Amino acid sequence: MTMRLLTVATVLVLGVQLALGQTTTSGDISSITVELKKMHEAMSAQQSKILEQEKRMEQQQEEIEKLKTQLNIKANANAGFNETPQLVNASLTPTSSATAAMQDVDKVKESPLSFRIGGTEFTPGGFIDFENVFRTTNSGSIVTTNFGAIPFSNTPQGHLTENRITAQFSRLNLKVTGEYGANDVTAYVEMDFNGNDPGNVFGTANSHTFRERLGWLDLKRNKWEFMGGQTWSWLTPNRRGVGPMPSDLALTYDEDGNAQVGIPYTRAAEFRAVYHPDEHWAVGIGIENAEQYTGFGTGEVIFPNAFATPLALQFAPNNPNNTTPNIAPDVVPKIAYDTDFGGKHFHAEMVGLLTAVKTSIQPTPGAKFQNSSDVGEGFGGAFNVEFIKKFRFLANGFYSDGGGRYVIGLGPSAVVRPDGSPSLVHSGTGLVGLEYQPAAKTLLGAYYGAGYFQRNFVLDTSAGAKPNSFIGFGGPGSANTNNRAIQEPTFDWTQTFWRNPQYGAVVLVNQVSYLTRSPWVVPSGAPKNAHLVMAYASLRYVLP
Repeated sequence: MTMRLLTVATVLVLGVQLALGQTTTSGDISSITVELKKMHEAMSAQQSKILEQEKRMEQQQEEIEKLKTQLNIKANANAGFNETPQLVNASLTPTSSATAAMQDVDKVKESPLSFRIGGTEFTPGGFIDFENVFRTTNSGSIVTTNFGAIPFSNTPQGHLTENRITAQFSRLNLKVTGEYGANDVTAYVEMDFNGNDPGNVFGTANSHTFRERLGWLDLKRNKWEFMGGQTWSWLTPNRRGVGPMPSDLALTYDEDGNAQVGIPYTRAAEFRAVYHPDEHWAVGIGIENAEQYTGFGTGEVIFPNAFATPLALQFAPNNPNNTTPNIAPDVVPKIAYDTDFGGKHFHAEMVGLLTAVKTSIQPTPGAKFQNSSDVGEGFGGAFNVEFIKKFRFLANGFYSDGGGRYVIGLGPSAVVRPDGSPSLVHSGTGLVGLEYQPAAKTLLGAYYGAGYFQRNFVLDTSAGAKPNSFIGFGGPGSANTNNRAIQEPTFDWTQTFWRNPQYGAVVLVNQVSYLTRSPWVVPSGAPKNAHLVMAYASLRYVLP
């Protein structure tokens, strides 16, 4: 082929010269042949380079396909531990994270329920929950256990079991995403039926109140991230990063609407600013709605006799109108580190709390009002790691003076001295757990969590006080609602019966827990602890 091209080229050159009336010698022909050979060699070299580049492109494509396969295998291996932020159904909150963990990561594509308006994608989600709850004593709870009110055996409630069948825990949500220039925006709204029910809700219609759980907007731009709205507190531990999505959080596989003793949390309005220096680190600060808090029940904290009425309006839940006059929002800084090693993910974080309390009293009628305040601090940390294939260990802890509201509201944030000034209450909580995925459709979890509240009391010396009467929390003669410690070991088992990325999943969620509650003061002859065993069995259909 090359010689044919060379011959044709020579003939063309000779023809041109003849047409121009030029005489061609053998030397000229030889010179032309040499030039043509050089051209041919250059063309051959260029063609070889092109072939080499095509071969390299084919090899790169093969490597890309292998990498995709490896990523799918890794996603499937980690699916049991909620390590898949691309899950379609955003409704899978931490209290149902076992369901989220069992999505078909390698099959999940775009949700069949999603739709687009312009460049914005809307994805509805949720689940229908048919739940059965049984407790060995009557705590007065439905799907959300009142850990601080477990009845003692010397009361009628301590001898009555309770059973409830309900769809109250069903949930609906909407996730909205879009990219607008350099801005990556996500909005999320989540609702359930676990609100403030009327007293006769179980009489006939069982009309549970539809309420807001979460509602926030998150904006990412380059290395910065900003979020505002109602979300889980940053004191709540993450499984990955510092994100607000329910699947980002580490709230166990429990079915209980109150999560698990040992997990600090609120769902409140918050603004966050986060900086991501690289793919591993995230550091930020959050501003969260505050609440001057005296425990889960009226009378858990005893105020000075002289100022009991005005002080009751300055703290929740004593304030019947829920208009507690907070001095400032709570400040919550957080830093997190994530990495992967050997196909296993590791997450660690540290968090802080800055909170304040303020009171105002009139020492005597007609006197000038006296204002007092106190500032409290708290700190915590958490981590989780897949140390053996299919096994994940997780732990978290939090300790503070003034942060009792974040310990599932089981104890007070502050008490008040006889002179009307506030005094903060020390409290702490923590959890350790182990999660195991023995099969693709089976998840097991075992956890132990505890909460502790330090007593803070003093003799009441205010005007009109009875002799030898104590005020504050956990003092002599205090009620058995003044809890010193609450503990909960739990075992979870979640089994997926059927799932399809286009039609959803049918899942059975089981939880068995043992609870103990220990007050600071035990009257003579009364039991030292309250005990409760409870079991959840939930048959759930999850939207695709």
